[in-house]
Amino acid sequence: MIAAWCRVTLWMLRILNGISYHLEGLDNLPNGPAVLLSKHQSAWETLAFPALLPRPLCFVFKRELVFIPFFGWTLGMLKMVQIDRRKGHSAFASMLRQGRARLAEGAWVIMFPEGTRTPVGTRGQYKVGGAHFAVSAGVPVIPIAHNAGYVWPRNSFIKYPGVVTVSIGKPIQTTGRTPAEVNAEVETWIETEMLRLAPMAPRS
Repeated sequence: MIAAWCRVTLWMLRILNGISYHLEGLDNLPNGPAVLLSKHQSAWETLAFPALLPRPLCFVFKRELVFIPFFGWTLGMLKMVQIDRRKGHSAFASMLRQGRARLAEGAWVIMFPEGTRTPVGTRGQYKVGGAHFAVSAGVPVIPIAHNAGYVWPRNSFIKYPGVVTVSIGKPIQTTGRTPAEVNAEVETWIETEMLRLAPMAPRS
C-alpha cells in the first residue's frame, strides 16, 4: 500500500509539477541482501525509492519520530528499523538485530549516510553507521547518487520541472574490510557521481 501511494505521488508530481525521473544502473542491484547508502538532498527520494526499486525497503530512523501524531503512528506500524539514540552503544546492537531480521525477510536496508538533507552543491559529513551495519551483517553496500535537490530543494515548498536522474553504483563488498574503508569508498563514489549529475548552478 505504501509503495502504491508513492507511485501515485510520483505520477502527480509529473502531471502537476513536470517532474519526471530516469534510472541508471538498475542492473547493479544484487539478487540478495544489501545495504543501500544514498545521497540525501530532498523529500523526493524518500517517496521515490519505495516505488521505483524492486525490493521492499527498510528505512532506519530515530525512534522519536513514532511519537508524531498520525505520521509517526503509521511509521511505527511498518517494518522499519528504529534507533533509540539515548541507549548509546546498545542502540547499534538493536539496529543490527532489527536490520538482520529485515534482510532475512528479503528487504533491503536503506540509510542516508549524511544523516539529513544537504543543500544542492554541498557535502555533508558521511557517518560510518551504515557502513558499520553492512560490515557487521556481512552484506554488500550499494551507493546511490541523484540530483533531486534541483527539482525539489531542501526545505522548499516550491518545486521545479525537470528530470531527476538516479544513478545506482556497483556493489561495494564489505568482507574483510573496516567500516571506515567502506564508508570512504561510498563517499568517493557518490560525490564523484554528483559532479556528473549536478553540474547546474544551485537553486536559490
